[in-house]
Amino acid sequence: MQYREATAADAETIARLHADSWRRNYRGAFSDAFLDGDVLEDRLTVWADRLASADSGRRTIVADHDGTVVGFAHSVFDDHPTWGALLDNLHVAHAVKRAGIGRRLLGHTAAAVLDRTPSTGLYLWVLEQNTPAQAFYDALGGTSVERGLSHPPGGGSAARLRYVWPDPSVVLTRQRAADSR
Repeated sequence: MQYREATAADAETIARLHADSWRRNYRGAFSDAFLDGDVLEDRLTVWADRLASADSGRRTIVADHDGTVVGFAHSVFDDHPTWGALLDNLHVAHAVKRAGIGRRLLGHTAAAVLDRTPSTGLYLWVLEQNTPAQAFYDALGGTSVERGLSHPPGGGSAARLRYVWPDPSVVLTRQRAADSR
């Protein structure tokens, strides 16, 4: 497995993986009409725009297995004055979940945040209904500190939780410990 920065050539593959992940995991939170209809077109637009040109304020890291993107993490540096960098997306292809790819993507994200601004934190929002993701973040030292509402594409709203790592090095420590087992 190779972990590398995404390029514009990865946009379609990332969009397809993102749409599939939302369809599998966000039923009940996002509208069925959106998930069954426009989700792929929406994600294609988002990822083509995000990866069209380099932006030092954000980073997308992909997990590449023999030329196929099987996971990605997208972060926005210096997003919040209290919580730091936002991990906006972390998705792994369904067929390779629970193989450590998500843990390593989060580790690469934490390392990027620390390289850029060592004194900042890392945070993300996770849907409240996504209890497997919450267990994953708990295992990597994240703490749920706030509940809010998400307004997903396609309409509606869903409860979400803010997970934080005031010191992103905790992610690296936990990731390395898990990888050594």
